[in-house]
Amino acid sequence: MKLVSAAKVRKAQEAVINGRPFSKTLVEVLYDINERLQLEDIDVPLTNVRTVNKVALVVITGDRGLCGGFNNAITKKAESRILELKNLGVDYTVVSVGKKGNSYFLRRPYISVDRVIVGGSFPSTKEAQAIADEVFSLFVTEEVDKVELLYTKFVSLVKSDPVIQNLLPLSPKGEVCNSNGLCVDADEDEFFRLTTKEGKLSVERDKWRPNRSGLSPLMQFEQDPVQILDALLPLYLNNQILRALQESLASELASRMNAMSNATDNAVELKRSLSMAYNRERQAKITGEILEIVAGAEALL
Repeated sequence: MKLVSAAKVRKAQEAVINGRPFSKTLVEVLYDINERLQLEDIDVPLTNVRTVNKVALVVITGDRGLCGGFNNAITKKAESRILELKNLGVDYTVVSVGKKGNSYFLRRPYISVDRVIVGGSFPSTKEAQAIADEVFSLFVTEEVDKVELLYTKFVSLVKSDPVIQNLLPLSPKGEVCNSNGLCVDADEDEFFRLTTKEGKLSVERDKWRPNRSGLSPLMQFEQDPVQILDALLPLYLNNQILRALQESLASELASRMNAMSNATDNAVELKRSLSMAYNRERQAKITGEILEIVAGAEALL
């Protein structure tokens, strides 16, 4: 299972790293357009900042176990956020994505769950669109005033962090922020590649830093601003959710690989200790039999 997870985590990791530049550029473009339209009388529902009376929490977990504390960490993060909202007097509802999260919340009827969504084996735009449609409906109908995305951010093969990202309304800074307004984007990623050296599995580490360049202030848009935003906002929602699903999957596979590695090491250590114990018992039994034979021989003399 360790080797299977190692093969899968490489594919998931490449999807995460390759998708981050597009995701960040999309947010920056959307913010730039939104900033230029502030002086115009245009109503954009997904950018309206309202008084927060109710928050939707989209919690992304895994579909399988045997991955250490991966699922437990994100569910505890969700419960901690729910407690914070209760202390602030803000109502909430949960949109659960993933079998482990669904079963966790269903066993706790005191947590308000709006909908449970079962994910696929690998994140797809179709799955992200289903979640985006649910989030869009909740926000536009004003059932909720804010949408937060809870997922596990992939940092490296040995580290992943549960984070809370503000999904709606659109961030005023044009960046992916958490519930405290702090940026959760990666300034510099560590890219790990699994290779073999002298017949043994090894890991190569590379640094990757995104190129950041703002839009030119001289840029003009030929299309109507409303048409541009109507086209970009659904793409923004879908992309941010797809990114979170990919980050969560990569973190899950890395956690499972580490868990299986630890299980293998523990099994090897258990085998060694049991072999030593059995050998001692066997040697003690043989020594006892030899002593009995020697004692019997001496008795006949």
